[in-house]
Amino acid sequence: MNINTRIALVGNSEQDLQLSFDHLINQDVEKRATFLPAEWYPQSGVQLTWPHINTDWAYILDEVERCFIQIAKEIAKRELLLIVAPNPEEVKQKIANEVNMENVRFFACDSNDTWARDHGAITMIEEEKPLLLDFMFNGWGLKFPSNLDNQINRYLSKSKTIHGNYANHLGFVLEGGSIESDGMGTILTTTECLLSPNRNGELNQTDIEVYLKSVFHAQQVLWLDHGYLAGDDTDSHIDTLARMCPNDTIVYIECNDSNDEHFSALYAMKEQLKTFRTLSGEPYKLLALPMADKVVFDGERLPATYANFLVVNGAVLYPTYQQPENDKRASEVLQEAFPDYEMVGIDCCALIKQHGSLHCVTMQYPRGVIK
Repeated sequence: MNINTRIALVGNSEQDLQLSFDHLINQDVEKRATFLPAEWYPQSGVQLTWPHINTDWAYILDEVERCFIQIAKEIAKRELLLIVAPNPEEVKQKIANEVNMENVRFFACDSNDTWARDHGAITMIEEEKPLLLDFMFNGWGLKFPSNLDNQINRYLSKSKTIHGNYANHLGFVLEGGSIESDGMGTILTTTECLLSPNRNGELNQTDIEVYLKSVFHAQQVLWLDHGYLAGDDTDSHIDTLARMCPNDTIVYIECNDSNDEHFSALYAMKEQLKTFRTLSGEPYKLLALPMADKVVFDGERLPATYANFLVVNGAVLYPTYQQPENDKRASEVLQEAFPDYEMVGIDCCALIKQHGSLHCVTMQYPRGVIK
């Protein structure tokens, strides 16, 4: 069945009625039946797709591996770590003295690049069991090769390296960094990304919203129409701009410098966030993350963003950019959003040289997926 057929089926009257149930009833059903968990839902582990000589990291491989080792170290302190790499033995030798190896699992597999957030499986919970959704990854709208990355999920599932019912959604292009879930039936995304003509160009916004609601058992999709970061290859992934947090909270990037090229777009984004409502009709609590000072490499401004943090069991791993005042302020804001979590900063100056950051290179899996 192709995507257009599925969209048509989702749009029939029975489905429309089903999606129109009272939101309180649906919220209760979501908790017990099928739902897309928030990132702070209990995790079994996190996937890293390791950089190697055939990736775009070749020219700074040692530098970026130091960053990956720090990420691996912090994850493996708290939960399992799945490392996907064409050369697991080489990676094992590099990390063995710094990482809790009892919590590390390896899978031998080639890759185009390292952006596990966007080629990794998006995991739902279906009747308390993991459901592994494998969407098409096409290099952020055909910008970069992705033929190897796009096969990783099937290899991981077939080998039982990750556990759960595998669901083929390869007829639809979707990256994990382009959507946020609160675990209660709301999805946050951006029109710039999901309406990109090189992703699902035959579908309009209504088509895509109906599809997202059906697949993720969501009650509403909140579309951000504004937001921009210089140097971003993803067409404004939501995880670079605004993130959902517990207790109906959204953290977002705020630019206070009227001379900065981001000022107008991020101001418009903030104003739109103020109009968003929870399923119970209440406004979200909004917390402003600082805009990182300009970072330039090879004459190009890089998309340094504090919104690209990762939630793991008991901690928030957040990117730092060797900007002490901004780094500290980001930690304070995230601590307010996650008051019971430890804040752990990781220097991501290497990662942004390839236009991504900490969240972009990781994919968390709920309990039961990695064993």
